[in-house]
Amino acid sequence: MVKKKTKSLMVVGTGSHVGKSILVTALCRLLSKRYSVAPFKAQNMSLNSWVTREGGEIGIAQAIQAKAAGVEPTADMNPVLLKPKGDHMSQVIILGKPVADKEAGEYYDSIDDVFSIVAGAYDRLCGQHDIIIIEGAGGAAEINLYPRDIVNTGMARHVKPPIILVGDIERGGVFASIYGTLELLPPDIKPLVSGLIINKFRGDMKLLDSGIKQLEELTGLPVLGVIPYTDMRIPSEDSVSIKDKISNGNPVRIAIIRLPHISNFTDFEPLEHCANVEYVEPYEELSGHDAIILPGTKNTIYDMSVLEASGMGRKVVHESKKGIPVLGICGGYQMLGREIIDSGIEGTGIASSLKGLGLLNVSTRFEKYEKQTRQVEKLVTGTGLILGPIKGQLITGYEIHMGETEGEEPAFGDDGSVSKNGIVIGTYLHGLFENDNFRNSFLAYLYDKKGLTYKNKIHRDGIEELAGFIGSHVNMDSIYRMLEEQ
Repeated sequence: MVKKKTKSLMVVGTGSHVGKSILVTALCRLLSKRYSVAPFKAQNMSLNSWVTREGGEIGIAQAIQAKAAGVEPTADMNPVLLKPKGDHMSQVIILGKPVADKEAGEYYDSIDDVFSIVAGAYDRLCGQHDIIIIEGAGGAAEINLYPRDIVNTGMARHVKPPIILVGDIERGGVFASIYGTLELLPPDIKPLVSGLIINKFRGDMKLLDSGIKQLEELTGLPVLGVIPYTDMRIPSEDSVSIKDKISNGNPVRIAIIRLPHISNFTDFEPLEHCANVEYVEPYEELSGHDAIILPGTKNTIYDMSVLEASGMGRKVVHESKKGIPVLGICGGYQMLGREIIDSGIEGTGIASSLKGLGLLNVSTRFEKYEKQTRQVEKLVTGTGLILGPIKGQLITGYEIHMGETEGEEPAFGDDGSVSKNGIVIGTYLHGLFENDNFRNSFLAYLYDKKGLTYKNKIHRDGIEELAGFIGSHVNMDSIYRMLEEQ
């Protein structure tokens, strides 16, 4: 039996953060009710990543999209992941594995070879699924990037899919950005655009009617939907989303130290519905918070030096001595220890040693250009008022880190460490707050200290709700026709 040709649909944007990832997530869920669907993003630049079952590292957005589609995430869904380290340098991850740290020019010198890998990953997905939903990156009409653009024009030329162009009305100028993007697209790409979507609208829909009519007349393309602004709890793709986070007025305040190279801050988004999560810059004040979290970082050495120079390190130690819980994840865990020793692979390329905050009796060494990427299950072994109530229970998570940390008093099986008083905890486990037992125990402790009662809550991903919302504001019949006509 000959397999039917795999169909495709591409979603591009007028710029970054217009809602491409959210739309692809919703489409994965909606279309998966009829077809076998897989997401695909040729190249992603993000410090928010996830680990596949095989230990491959991909952008977290593609992992969430795969979950929405009801399929297991694989490295083929995001064959190239770039993780910025600073000074125009990024760690290049190909098919889930780190290859090297490269400057932009060096990376783009090999872009033809990279695209052959991208094309191979896409073709493998086609052999397994009925529909591939391709996500673009940034703005689709970055004319200076066309010669080396493998994400937007590169994939459009390779696949020739129907394309949906998304514009963000919240930023203003949505009609001009949509029209301008279309006019700047290469002549062989522009005809592939089959529909337009306006995202993040606030206000009376009727006020848009005349503008939509004129836009359709000017472009000859249908506006497939106007999506109202909504606060859906879907993990953020990259750090651009941090500035959108606002106070929710919850009396329990948790400070996340916004390190210069903060990574996987999606770890803390499950807390946002039951605490006031605040991102605090290193040079800002730190006071009145009920807990402090040091997140992951792509450059532990540099960010530790920033904590020291800014005085934030001293502030964290001061708050800890006052009895404020401090949690460190991944690079944040490394910073909580006594010392960080780098052979030259983590920081500037020069061997160096830095003192940590000294809140945990551990030390970390960076000796090899090797990264631990794996999904794990651990038993809670730590004690104290946070870990004690769930000791012996199972938690799950995933590791993404370089360096090896040695110390005492592990928190989760052979992982992490916990202080003698039980309120300083370090771990390599990302996704920790996705575990209802740990999240609820952590929050219950914070609520109790304030004389408040915390009701245990189950964390839900919100994907079905998102899909229903998007589906009610987008002309899905037109999208089904785009697919069926291929």
